[in-house]
Amino acid sequence: MTMDSKLVILIFAVAMTIASSAMASDPSPLQDFCVADHASKVLVNGLVCKNPKYVTEKDFFFSGLDKANNSKSRVGSIVTPVNVAQIPGLNTLGISLVRIDFQPGGLNPPHTHPRATELLTVLEGTLGVGFVTSNSENRFISKVLKKGDVFTFPIGLIHFQINLGKDPVVAIAALSSQNPGVITIADALFGSKPPIDVNVLTKAFSLDKDVVEYLQDEFSD
Repeated sequence: MTMDSKLVILIFAVAMTIASSAMASDPSPLQDFCVADHASKVLVNGLVCKNPKYVTEKDFFFSGLDKANNSKSRVGSIVTPVNVAQIPGLNTLGISLVRIDFQPGGLNPPHTHPRATELLTVLEGTLGVGFVTSNSENRFISKVLKKGDVFTFPIGLIHFQINLGKDPVVAIAALSSQNPGVITIADALFGSKPPIDVNVLTKAFSLDKDVVEYLQDEFSD
């Protein structure tokens, strides 16, 4: 990793700290930490705390974010999450992050995070990014990002990223929730289980029935 990349990561780490206090959508903690007990069967809004006596440094640690994941997916991108599922110590702290690897031309398709604002920075390459405001304006706000650039996606709004260059792209994003959630629009509408009625989708998108059925087959896996 180059010195420039290290500097960008350091700056981004500071930005994430600020984001956690300024944008957190999760409830504020009432103690030093509440490490998630993933083995608990108790259902609460969030995750049950592990007994502090059994908490170790492993509960606050994740390794391997420096390594590129295989981005040879259908859309040419892969997201590596680091949220409360990977770091139990993030429970109640209102922050998480992801690494996104893009092939040339790769797309992180239109999606939303229902519980988090996203703050993304490009570590390598060139990304086209954008989001759409809510009805009835539906304004499209977009930007081309280069190495070191940072862009914000407001909570709940549909957004995307696409690699505009001929080389792979690496981006890191902070999210203002321990569990931001993600709803990929095409997957949700055409790949739901059970399927949404074809008549609903044909009318909503002004598409022929055959096209909707084809898309449902494509997204059913």
